Amino acid sequence: MSLLAELPPVSSLVALLADVASRVLRIALFLSIGVFLANLAVSFGLVEKIAVVSQYLTGPANLPDEVGTAILTTTASPTAGYGMLADFRESGVLDDRATLVAVTINTFFGFAQHIVTFYVPILIPILGARVGLLYVTTRGLVALAITLTGIAAGALLLDSSNVDRGVLTDEMTPDGGETDADETGPPTKAQRVSEALGETREKLGEILPRLAGIYVVVALLVAYSEEILALLGGSGQALTTAADGLTGLLGLPGAAVPVVAAFALDTTSGAAVIAPLIENGTFTARTAVATMLVGGIVSFAVSTFKRSIPFQYGIWGRDFGSKVIAVNTGLKIGWIALALVVLLAP
Repeated sequence: MSLLAELPPVSSLVALLADVASRVLRIALFLSIGVFLANLAVSFGLVEKIAVVSQYLTGPANLPDEVGTAILTTTASPTAGYGMLADFRESGVLDDRATLVAVTINTFFGFAQHIVTFYVPILIPILGARVGLLYVTTRGLVALAITLTGIAAGALLLDSSNVDRGVLTDEMTPDGGETDADETGPPTKAQRVSEALGETREKLGEILPRLAGIYVVVALLVAYSEEILALLGGSGQALTTAADGLTGLLGLPGAAVPVVAAFALDTTSGAAVIAPLIENGTFTARTAVATMLVGGIVSFAVSTFKRSIPFQYGIWGRDFGSKVIAVNTGLKIGWIALALVVLLAP
């Protein structure tokens, strides 16, 4: 049977595209907020106030204090924080190496946002206080380790050649640069806001078409994944095989295989699957957390394809977006692997 014969009806395709449009618009909204806030923070000198807190992150990493604005914004909205960093890179404040360091430092602050929105209200009640808190603490320590790795990398790898503070100085000086402000005086608040809005529109004009196109392609591939795998001679057994190999290597209970497979596809579903197995003693607290961490490692392939590639490519473009994904994934797998060693140590 051909792939065309297996395709969903037109109504399903319309629903799929509507979902993609909703996702893209939501990301575009937060991106616009991030870029707009970045421009306002520079224009009005707000970064000087934020620097009191962010200098403890940016100073050791050899990054401008202004970058701390984006890093701290990630706690409220990772998308907005990324939008601010993208603006700093596009304006020449940060080169690629400095941007990668800043993105790495972002990790813990992105995790902190999920504590309030997901871990505390959803995951901990499903897993129970003991296992839930141990899992969230472990993930938090992994995220913190990645952030500290970014700070250390900045201290070792960055210098003045990776950062152009002059760009920020020119933008923050009310009468600096060859602008109309030299003749008419410093720009008014309305002019600053208008300029920030104009730059935000320009940035969205660059990012939005790319973001929408990539999301459509990925959504279609995911929706037709079974048919595509069938044509290629594969099946969903690959995920179970990968889970079986990892759990066997680590000496986890046999019941870990379906848990890892479920957790890899959906965190909430995985937690619901393992919860009764914790209650009946199949898993101890440590082996349960280790199993969920393994599920996280297996899920990177799925989440990278479904979320990271569309998001990162949409913001940074293919070349630099690939670097961001590689660094993020490599650091996560490395630190989670170390956490597994600690958890499963005799």
